[in-house]
Amino acid sequence: MNLKLWFLETRPAFLLLSVVLAFLGTCIAWYDGAFHLGHAILAFIGLLLCHISVNVLNDYYDFKSGIDLKTKRTPFSGGSGFLPAAALKPRQVFWFGMICFFLAVPIGIYFVLVKGWMLLPLLAVGAICILLYTPLITKWGWPEWSPGIGLGTLPVLGAYFIQTGTYILPAVVAAIPSGFLVHNLLLLNEFPDAEADKTANRKTLPITMGPTGAGIVYTALTIGVYVWTIGAVIAGLMPPFTLIALLTLPFAVKGIQGALNSQNIGKLQAGMANNVLTVLLTQLLLGIGYLLAGFFQ
Repeated sequence: MNLKLWFLETRPAFLLLSVVLAFLGTCIAWYDGAFHLGHAILAFIGLLLCHISVNVLNDYYDFKSGIDLKTKRTPFSGGSGFLPAAALKPRQVFWFGMICFFLAVPIGIYFVLVKGWMLLPLLAVGAICILLYTPLITKWGWPEWSPGIGLGTLPVLGAYFIQTGTYILPAVVAAIPSGFLVHNLLLLNEFPDAEADKTANRKTLPITMGPTGAGIVYTALTIGVYVWTIGAVIAGLMPPFTLIALLTLPFAVKGIQGALNSQNIGKLQAGMANNVLTVLLTQLLLGIGYLLAGFFQ
């Protein structure tokens, strides 16, 4: 067994998202006076397993639908490339993804038992997003909200609940930008795959709205991240230190330029790179903002 190959199949560069999601949710809880290191680590492991499951199952379904044979791979889209190259067997990849999901289940059950049933709806929605996103949800209109919720807002809220055992309005408000950001992470990466995705009857925004319309949605939600954060600070729902997240605006502008000029492959790929930086660094800085607020406020 080639362990390096299986490691790369997980798309490790994208797994950094799980790190910042868990970090942000835990930092919000710490700011509110709750922190348990063991629970933080276990929650991160569960989230990481779920994220690996999403990545691997997406690779499997893209190959089975024939999309992988029609796309031009970029560093940000087009799958791992291992299945079209016959480096891994489809059945093995499918069960690898499912095993990662099954390993996360007992972690979720444990936290439901020790923290309360209110975590269960969140976990159920997350499971639906993991198992049904590629084979089913992508065939509905505007499917990007599924990863935005399931791999954005909900993990932050889940990490918070695991520490505190409750949901409060400021925590919900603080988790919303993650949904916008992860929605846009998927959205911009879909632009190069639009023609191939059509053949599998997918309804991604670059297909249903065209590149111009999808670019406008991307722009609106990117701006919305910063407007939401500023508004939440003004409303007293997020600490002023979280405004350091605005430092990622230069990356966001380049992401917008790529989305609005997607016909230019050079600008699009530069935008995709800056989109990743925007998604990761904005959430990292939001978490650091909560830490600073806890220390100095």
